[in-house]
Parts: sequence; C-alpha cells; structure tokens
Amino acid sequence: MRVTVRSFAKINLGLRIGTLRPDGFHELRTVYQTIALHDIIRVQVARGSGIEIRCEDPRVPKDESNTSYRIAERAMPVLKARGRVVIEIEKRLPVQGGLGGASGNAVATLFALERALKKDLPTPERLRIASEVGSDIPLFLIGGTTLGIGHGEEVYPLPDLRAIPCVIATPEIGVSTPKAFADWDSLTGGRGSHADSADSKLTLPPASDRMSEFGRVLSAWLGSLSQIDFGRALSGVPVSKGRGRAETPLLDLVRTGIENDFEQVVFPKYPELREVRRVLERGGAVYASLSGSGSATYGLFASRQAAEKAAARLRKQGVPATTTTTLTRQQYWKKIFD
Repeated sequence: MRVTVRSFAKINLGLRIGTLRPDGFHELRTVYQTIALHDIIRVQVARGSGIEIRCEDPRVPKDESNTSYRIAERAMPVLKARGRVVIEIEKRLPVQGGLGGASGNAVATLFALERALKKDLPTPERLRIASEVGSDIPLFLIGGTTLGIGHGEEVYPLPDLRAIPCVIATPEIGVSTPKAFADWDSLTGGRGSHADSADSKLTLPPASDRMSEFGRVLSAWLGSLSQIDFGRALSGVPVSKGRGRAETPLLDLVRTGIENDFEQVVFPKYPELREVRRVLERGGAVYASLSGSGSATYGLFASRQAAEKAAARLRKQGVPATTTTTLTRQQYWKKIFD
C-alpha cells in the first residue's frame, strides 16, 4: 500500500544565535511557525530490503544523506518491520530555502511509514528519532506555533492561535546554513556576542543576556494573552487593543521586535534578499524577515488582499512569491493526511 502525506513548511518568528557549544552546535532560541506551503511524500513498503529515494529534482540527494532516508533507516528497526522502503518526494518547496523542506519531508516520511505498516510509535520515541536526524525536524511533530531551544531540537507547543495571511518570497539563491553559522562565528568570535578582532563591525550584548532577552519578550507576550479574551483569540475573533484597530495575538508577538540573527551575515552577502524584505515592508507587511538562514523571506499581513498585492509586486520584479497562510496546530494535523 502506498501512503501519501503532505510535508508542510515552516518559518522562523525571530531567531537568536547563542554560543558555539562543545558538541559543535550553536545554542538557539526561535519560534517556529508552520505554514500551508508543502511538498508531497509517498511511501510504500515492498518485499526486499533497503531504502530507495525517488525525486525528479536533481538537487535532492537520493542516498543516506537524505533526511527521509535517515529517518526511515532509524524507524524501521524500532517499528520491528522489514521490507524495501520506497520514498517518493514531489518537491514544491525550494532546496536550501530556510523553510525546513527536508526536515518536513523526514517527518512526513515517518508518518507515512507508520501508516503503511499500520504501526504507531509513541510520541517520545518519534521525537528522539527526529532529534537524532536533524535540529529542526522535531518541530514538525508538533506543528502550529512552537518554541525551539537547545540547538532547535527541543520543542514546546505555544498557544494555537488563528491563521494569518503570509507571503513567501523564494529568490533563486541557495544559502548554506553551515556557512551562515560559520560567518556568524567569524563576526562574533563564536560567542554569540561582540568579537575581539579589530575588524569586527558587530557589537552585541553577551550571548547569555541576548538569550535571556528573547525569553523575556516571549514571556511578556504569553503573559499578555492571559489578559485578553483567550477564547476569542483561539477562535479567530480579532481582539481590540485600544489602538483603534483589530489585532491578532500572533501579530502582537512579531511586533515585540524579535529579529533573525542570520540577517546580520546573510544580507551583506546577498543584498537582494534585504531588498525583498523592504518590498514586503513597503507593501504593508506587519512583519517581514528571513526564514532560518534563508533564502526564503516572508511577510505577515493583516489581510489576504494586502498579501496578494505584495506578492504580485514581487513577481513583477522577477522574484517568485506565493500568498499562503500560517497553519494552526489543529489545521496542521488535519491537513497532513487530507
């Protein structure tokens, strides 16, 4: 039996890079948000052995370096299953785009594999396997708005707030995440704060202070939710904030001023990405940012109409852009197998 599932993308609502840890990872703080753009994953288990990746996109690896391959390789023994696993990846998301495409593919493969075998892993076991394969893979086992800490693999669900319009711009630029981290280390001396080198132009507070600041901002936002009609926020009814306009709690989060540290090193190398963000902001985005290390750049909008106009403006300038929406946790789980 061949099982077909959707593999959704994510954006980062703020991303704070901390110190380089002894294990080679950087300490991170970020808020992940799933969105409706997706790839398609098809999995079947046949007679034989081994794992086969099929994908028409030549940029997608078809060997053991593929995240879908690696998660299937780990899951099969735990599921106590045998057979030849065939994974078909219909790629719609950009490769190296910062939208978590490969990570989402891995989780979608796991879901499809479980369904094909008619076996379910306990959620803690899923999370363990996912964290072994990649840093941001576990978020796709939660969905919606999710806090990521550690090196991004430790995830906690945040309040499931209503979906809002979003524009995703995907310039044809491949940004290497390892290279972006290396550039950050060169700029900060690997401490997530200001570097000692005389030619460093980036001065930041100590990394521990910056991490604490991110936590305070998030805590203040969560505290503000308790002061509003939370039931209305969850159901999608706008909440008046006394500023003469309707707001949504998710937009309130990004208005706190959270930023993506990767912009400090990616924008100087790819100024066209900074210009994409400016176009989104001029087009009315409440918040615009690089997603992960890029190159995907997104804008959040108060209305679908405003989002569509901004996307059209980018396409007119030759930048691929799509209007979509953020996904609540409930929508995420409903649409995976729909």
